[in-house]
Amino acid sequence: MGQHNVVIAIMSTIGNNAAAMVITQLLNDFNRIRFGLLVGIGGGIHQENYESGDSSDIRLGDVVVSESLDTFGGVVQFDRGKSTNGGFQRTGHLNKPPHVLASHVQQLKAVHNLYGNGMSRHFDEMLKKYPQMKAKYSYPVSDGDQLFEASYIHEGGKRCKKCDPARIVKREQRINLQPQIHYGTIGSMGILCVEMEAAGLMDAFPCLVIRSISDYADSHKNKIWQPYAAAIAAAYTKDILSQIPPGAIECTHAINELASSAGMM
Repeated sequence: MGQHNVVIAIMSTIGNNAAAMVITQLLNDFNRIRFGLLVGIGGGIHQENYESGDSSDIRLGDVVVSESLDTFGGVVQFDRGKSTNGGFQRTGHLNKPPHVLASHVQQLKAVHNLYGNGMSRHFDEMLKKYPQMKAKYSYPVSDGDQLFEASYIHEGGKRCKKCDPARIVKREQRINLQPQIHYGTIGSMGILCVEMEAAGLMDAFPCLVIRSISDYADSHKNKIWQPYAAAIAAAYTKDILSQIPPGAIECTHAINELASSAGMM
């Protein structure tokens, strides 16, 4: 992809254990891998007190990229914690993304601030090159971005046809309908996105987590937005790889080398 050699691995099932098994096999078969990109879909976490247009205004099709914050490496594992009188206390965190990725994510942010992101261009190029994908992967125009009140449980119907439209959260319509990019914590709470595989990878497999929002992690979730969201996540991946020069990757140690020096292999 671009100037880089890329290995693509697909998991047959979801979950941390499946992710860990895939990575173990991947590193056995390809012993010069430098880092990983965990790309796919996730559930967006709506922030109650956001202001229109700010970084926490998450919509379907947006992309969330894991970013380190204080002591957290960008991904927080829900079951690393304990219950206390004051609530839930996290007792651990997962590793940060490798430096080569974290530094170029910051560079890509600056490029996007000046010129806009390249996701829509990559997405349009995909549909032009593979027109047969258009029916499945295009923006779901007929299935609008509906966010229901957090306390309102799904009442039935694949497209929430039995749900009360009066319980839809009123949000300002975006002037720019292009997918937005958010950088922050991914949960595997102040989190932006939840997903189901990163906790099985990040301690042994340095990676950046890239998720496009396909639902709001509530009872109203369905699969309608998944193909479009998956394509948008892949488009961001192409954008970040185009930002990293080959020399920067060549200077990064292979994961197996790091594991051997640490006595893990």
